[in-house]
Amino acid sequence: MKKVLILLTIIIFNLSTAQTNPVQDNYTKKEVYIPMRDGTKLFTIIYTPKDISKGKKYPFIMNRTCYSIAPYGENNFRKKLNPNKFIEKEKYIFVFQDVRGRYMSEGIFTNMTPQVDHKTKKDVDESTDTYDTVDWLVKNVQNNNGKVGQYGTSYPGFYTAVGTLANHPALVASSPQAPISDFWFDDFHHNGAFLMGYFKTFPVFGVQKTKPEKESWFADKMIKPTSDDGYLFYKNMGTLKDGVDKYYKDNFFMQEVVNHPNYDEFWQKRNLLPHLKNISHAVMTVGGWFDAEDLAGPLNIYKTIEKNNPKAKNTIVMGPFSHGGWNYDSGKHFHNDIYFGDSISTFYQRNIEQPFFHHYLKEDSKTAAKLPEAYMFDTGKKEWKTFDNWPPKATEKQNYFLNSTGILSKKGDDPKRVSIYFSDPEKPVLSSENYKDMNGFTPRNYMSEDQRFAAYRPDVLTFTTDVLENDITLAGEILTKLNIVTSATDLDFIVKLIDIYPSDEKANPDKPGVVYANYHQMVRSEIMPARFRNSFEKPEPLTPNKSATVNVKLQDVLHTFKKGHRIQVQVQSTWFPLMAINPQKFLDNPYLATKDDYQKAEIKVSSGSSIEFDVLK
Repeated sequence: MKKVLILLTIIIFNLSTAQTNPVQDNYTKKEVYIPMRDGTKLFTIIYTPKDISKGKKYPFIMNRTCYSIAPYGENNFRKKLNPNKFIEKEKYIFVFQDVRGRYMSEGIFTNMTPQVDHKTKKDVDESTDTYDTVDWLVKNVQNNNGKVGQYGTSYPGFYTAVGTLANHPALVASSPQAPISDFWFDDFHHNGAFLMGYFKTFPVFGVQKTKPEKESWFADKMIKPTSDDGYLFYKNMGTLKDGVDKYYKDNFFMQEVVNHPNYDEFWQKRNLLPHLKNISHAVMTVGGWFDAEDLAGPLNIYKTIEKNNPKAKNTIVMGPFSHGGWNYDSGKHFHNDIYFGDSISTFYQRNIEQPFFHHYLKEDSKTAAKLPEAYMFDTGKKEWKTFDNWPPKATEKQNYFLNSTGILSKKGDDPKRVSIYFSDPEKPVLSSENYKDMNGFTPRNYMSEDQRFAAYRPDVLTFTTDVLENDITLAGEILTKLNIVTSATDLDFIVKLIDIYPSDEKANPDKPGVVYANYHQMVRSEIMPARFRNSFEKPEPLTPNKSATVNVKLQDVLHTFKKGHRIQVQVQSTWFPLMAINPQKFLDNPYLATKDDYQKAEIKVSSGSSIEFDVLK
């Protein structure tokens, strides 16, 4: 009898102390197929608060994604319904949807579904799918308040951005976060240069499913690391062509990439920006200054909406985050080695994102929320700033010249003088010293990494200011104008903007082993293939030993170079394994280059070359 009593006591204790799922306790889960106008049905999961009633109505918050809305099954509940704990605590009707061709939804998946401008009743795209979903929700979910908000990070950020074009009256708030705007300038390409660091992601985007799937049907196509040194994979792979032939002959997306090496109609019709018109509801675009995947997208989407839709309630937020870093908080906020403060993500979630959705979905969708036009983080001073415009109007353009003496200054020397370096595709400049990070799904840490490893190479030019006597805040766009002469017929130019710390910079106890004295922190970087210097649609070879101008546009910054620091610009022509190797020989399709096509090149950069900043007054 004693044993029975003891056993019952243990069972009762375990039941009383067992962890409950607050989502399951407070929400009802329903799985439905929502029909689109062409008959395709999209699998949708709806979590409705249990206390919903005629007297207590709730708005919708919707997330459309290609990355699975698991767990599937009406008795299987998520542990969290939103990355933002302040939003989740408020209660909404949370909606999750697999987009066309993904997981449990019907249809065929298309990367960056082209937007259809002149629609017939049969035409479909992501904006019509958004409209049809919103329309079904407000008509079929009882006791909703008639308002819908949407959000998404990364690819779901694209679905949110294109969803702004749905123009459904119930859609009153959209927050595209780390959204893609154009695959030619973000994610898989940078200015048309192929991002080799994304090579391992292609199974996710280039394998069609043949039936409804609750698991990742492409999992057996994923490339598994064979060493903690991720560089070895790319070194041993050979050329991009070798890698494609070995791993991706049947990958439809990789084949599309390889067969479209220029900015032709295939890529142009996947550019979302020309379509961002007639948007009248509230949009808050969110990005990270150190987002290695989607930095161009948030900036370009915000600017385009601002230009084309003057009446839209349009806001941009840029924090010191890597890709999607605002969705979680680790207390002390670092990117790579750089500390930016405590609870940065919590500040964003509590003071920016939650008020945005609360105002438009639960208060007044017709008036603007009390948020600034631009909520931007200064990555040098390490503090939030607000602006009425972005880029700010209170700036002046300043040119700094790349002098042959290695000095970066407002005063240029004789433009006939040159800096010379040699580029060898067989011995490329590394993009990072973090070899383990190269094994990742996509690279992340290089965006603020110490660049001393590159600064001392003979195939990297460096131009450095004197020690700054005053703070200088760059706020806006950056353009490098390179006047070059080279022996090559094709070439990449990589420009890096770097903040050099003082030689007596103190160590950080949270990062033992990191030498911050003379730390070369990368602030911004970009690549530009010379073949596209005049046109992305029609590439042109360089004429050997004849002068040419190559402009390299870097993405926006808000960064204060502090008194006692120095500004440095690095110029190079290889950046491996982040970017595919340019053979330095003009080919109709550089993706098909073999090792026999590789050519060494001499590059001369004129002292008349410069970098142009927007400097805050």
